[in-house]
Amino acid sequence: MEYYKEIILKDGSVCILRSGRAADGAAALENFRLVHAQTDFLLSYPEENRMTAEEEAAFLAAKAESPNAVELLAELDGRIAGLAGVDPIGRREKLRHRAGFGISIDRAYWGRGIGRALTQACIECAKSAGYMQLELDVVAENTAAVSLYQSLGFTEYGRNPMGFLSRTAGMQTLVMMRLDLRG
Repeated sequence: MEYYKEIILKDGSVCILRSGRAADGAAALENFRLVHAQTDFLLSYPEENRMTAEEEAAFLAAKAESPNAVELLAELDGRIAGLAGVDPIGRREKLRHRAGFGISIDRAYWGRGIGRALTQACIECAKSAGYMQLELDVVAENTAAVSLYQSLGFTEYGRNPMGFLSRTAGMQTLVMMRLDLRG
């Protein structure tokens, strides 16, 4: 899925939101590893991603060609400041209406509005792909993210008190949230 939009952040700087391309493979992988080392709120640790730059390039190229999945990059000052993606929950008929959403922002760019902009872009992409529901899991202690998602219309539909087993924090509760895209 292709996407491109230029936005103005809270501090007045220009940020480009766009679909990742094969040429972004090495930079996207570097950003992934950096961001996953900065916070304990994401699904994995940096070393758990064993993709090569070439495999990341192929992953991004496939997403760009997909009619119902996307991997977005937030580009600022020639660097990738964040990544976000939308993927189908499943391919079976009973699941095709649902998409999953994930996002990560480099700590150096927190608080500038990139998370909101990427989330809104993912919502646009999910609607464009024909999904009826966008879903995510968020660590309950990540109150800034929970508030952001609520402000964009996501609602909580459950909690998993043993969702993540963190190396440092122990058990982390995951808040399951959904956004009805039919409205």
